[in-house]
Amino acid sequence: MEISGVISAIVIGIVIGVLGRLVIPGRQRIGVLWTITIGIIAAFIGTGIASGLDVADTDGVDWVEWLIQIALAAIGVAAVSKVKLRR
Repeated sequence: MEISGVISAIVIGIVIGVLGRLVIPGRQRIGVLWTITIGIIAAFIGTGIASGLDVADTDGVDWVEWLIQIALAAIGVAAVSKVKLRR
């Protein structure tokens, strides 16, 4: 993976993290860095799942891949928020 691919993955991860956080109702008790980290991880894992399902490379925007990534980010944000809430 080239440096431009890594940078674009980070930018996409930020967007995915924010969208995943917006999907969850209520207040989340995690910071911006956690949201970004979760978004980047969700973007990488979601791309792998979409590739496994053969929906990663389509003509135009890969909506199914985006939905998978956002769902993973929402799950990650909810999980980290619950862990932080228990402390």
